[in-house]
Amino acid sequence: MAKTKTAFFCQNCGAQYPKWVGQCSSCKQWNTIVEEVVQKEEKRSWKTDSGTSKKVSRPLKIAEITNKKELRLDSKDQEFNRVLGGGIVPGSLILLGGEPGIGKSTLLLQIALKLNYKTLYVSGEESQKQIKMRADRIHPNSENCYILTETKTQNIFQQISALEPDLLVIDSIQTLHTDYIESAAGSISQIRECTAELIKFAKESNTPVILVGHITKDGTIAGPKILEHMVDTVLQFEGDRNYVYRILRSLKNRFGSTAELGIYEMQGSGLREVNNPSEVLISKNEEDLSGTAIAATVEGMRPLLIEIQALVSTAVYGTPQRSGTGFNAKRLNMLLAVLEKRAGFKLGAKDVFLNITGGISVDDPAIDLAVVAAILSSNSDISIEKGVCFAAEVGLAGEIRPVQRVDQRILEAEKLGFNKIYVSKNNKIGLKSTAIQIQLVSKIEDVVHSLF
Repeated sequence: MAKTKTAFFCQNCGAQYPKWVGQCSSCKQWNTIVEEVVQKEEKRSWKTDSGTSKKVSRPLKIAEITNKKELRLDSKDQEFNRVLGGGIVPGSLILLGGEPGIGKSTLLLQIALKLNYKTLYVSGEESQKQIKMRADRIHPNSENCYILTETKTQNIFQQISALEPDLLVIDSIQTLHTDYIESAAGSISQIRECTAELIKFAKESNTPVILVGHITKDGTIAGPKILEHMVDTVLQFEGDRNYVYRILRSLKNRFGSTAELGIYEMQGSGLREVNNPSEVLISKNEEDLSGTAIAATVEGMRPLLIEIQALVSTAVYGTPQRSGTGFNAKRLNMLLAVLEKRAGFKLGAKDVFLNITGGISVDDPAIDLAVVAAILSSNSDISIEKGVCFAAEVGLAGEIRPVQRVDQRILEAEKLGFNKIYVSKNNKIGLKSTAIQIQLVSKIEDVVHSLF
């Protein structure tokens, strides 16, 4: 048996120290350094019956490595498949993070119940009866999903050897603990060691593993930062408690794009896939309201139409307020400065509030023109006529700049019944004939004269 080793770890960022210090030099937090047992005995493979793996890898010439496309498992969920890049890759490790109560366990249980593959759902947080109650609401007639309530990795691997599942779901990684580390479950050492064992299992058995990860008050995944480096894919499940819509984003993906977006609607029977989010994100107001504009944005391969609301009012206090929900506040200040300098609108003494409806956040510069139009509409209290949308970036000189994939934006607007779209004069448009009128503009003054 090896000698017991201890080390000091920061519970906030995972930095390691040989002795105790008051302040962590990495994250500058005080009193977060805790002593943990690093190793208690000799480590073995994830297989409890054998000491070492029989598989020995050898170096290959790059020309000898086959480049055939990976076969992916269909999760029976179009949004989940889209965010992953086409499905679950065998042998991959996927980490799903999100706030408490946002629906992480519901999403993964829903996928596990609908799959045609043998799935083992391991929960360290809920009893089997609690999971059964949720499963009855989602998909009661599943015959391929097995539920296990266990937190010790050695016991989990014994059940895996007996069952041989095609997919393993762990809810959550912070509740697991291994015998090889003496520190408490959820500590830096335990999370790192349990994840290393699961990675070894996934790669050797070619079985995909999905982990649920808790997040800290800062919004980052709890545990060491190395956790996100170890896994193949990091997904973020987010949404506002006041809205029924949930958004699945990819923060890291070794097998696909990180720009994709999946949208769900939380219902009593689980999460419903939203295949046409543009209809959800645009309100169905029949009245003409000032301060609203529709922008054509693109998330990954998916074009979306979103509604932007603005409110401009006289500042009560000496310093006017500037706030944006779902939009970068610094970019909002920049656009207001452009309107004041280039278009002559005196907004320096007015409060400006901006909101992207539906509770989503967008960082696409192509929504600049819609933001400007919404602000001007609220300032002059004149509504923008129905059927008009915008897809262009605004430069510091007041020029309207071209955006990428404008053809997709135009087709999405046409599909949803819009009859006019404002785009930059410098955009190269490949569409031959469309039912929607394409309004080409080069300066912000052209937009103001055309709209108001």
